[in-house]
Amino acid sequence: MSASFATALAAARDAAAAQHYPQGALYVVATPIGNLADITLRALHVLQLADTVACEDTRHTQALLRAYGIDKSTHQLLAVHQHNEAEAAQQVVQRLQQGQRVAYVSDAGTPGVSDPGARLAQAVREAGLRSVPLPGASSITTALSAAGAVAHSAEQGGFVFAGFLPVKQAERAAAVQVLAGEPRCVVLLEAPHRIQELAQALAPLGERPVTLARELTKQFEEITTQPAHALTAWLEGGAQRARGEFVVLLHPMAVASDGNGESLRVLRLLLKELPLKTAVRLAAEVTGASRNALYDTALVWKREGDGEGEDNA
Repeated sequence: MSASFATALAAARDAAAAQHYPQGALYVVATPIGNLADITLRALHVLQLADTVACEDTRHTQALLRAYGIDKSTHQLLAVHQHNEAEAAQQVVQRLQQGQRVAYVSDAGTPGVSDPGARLAQAVREAGLRSVPLPGASSITTALSAAGAVAHSAEQGGFVFAGFLPVKQAERAAAVQVLAGEPRCVVLLEAPHRIQELAQALAPLGERPVTLARELTKQFEEITTQPAHALTAWLEGGAQRARGEFVVLLHPMAVASDGNGESLRVLRLLLKELPLKTAVRLAAEVTGASRNALYDTALVWKREGDGEGEDNA
């Protein structure tokens, strides 16, 4: 254990030990996504208290626990990962029925969102048992908090979590085409060996801003926002830029404001007679409105069945 965490364990006991931790409950525990200091005091206390720690990778979790000075024997660690989650969940349910406190951790971050854990929580709920969430680190909210990518308007507010896109090129391109019509911020995840392919798939979105967040909370953390068409060039600008796990944020559409009624009126008239891209180009030239904003607005209309033109692109 690092000496710096000795005081953290003591603080965890002081801050959290007086709270109630029922037996026969599953504790879903968020763990750091990189920086070991991003662990909550309550998480440290529950990990010490747990009779069983269910986890994606027992070796990884054993190393994590030892870094904090928490000792668990091999039989107290139970592997629950994407390949055995349904079957292993029943073992967890049995231990809960015996009155054990079971903590579940993924390899990093908050379980059950992109990492395994959802089936486990479902099995526990269906067995009439309790799940207790312990909030903490998440690469998704970490990236969102720094990117300024979440709009607050009624049409574009919030964000959509899409996770990992399909691996096959044609399926990935089809998924991007669907996301192109989504006016809200879209959150994607990607591995380093596929980030270039994702960048190429997003390139047709043109000037739409995209934030790449890599190595979050680690020494070489990097967050950049680029136009979609420039992502590939940015990644090729340095050997280290394609390393590490990525959170990719597709910013909200630059939808034209209804306050600019003349440009929207012209756009709607042109869409009745012309293909989408042609109508957008002419509307921008005639009214001086932002071409990108008009294009995104036309996409929204088309998705909602409110546009007249056909997109021949």
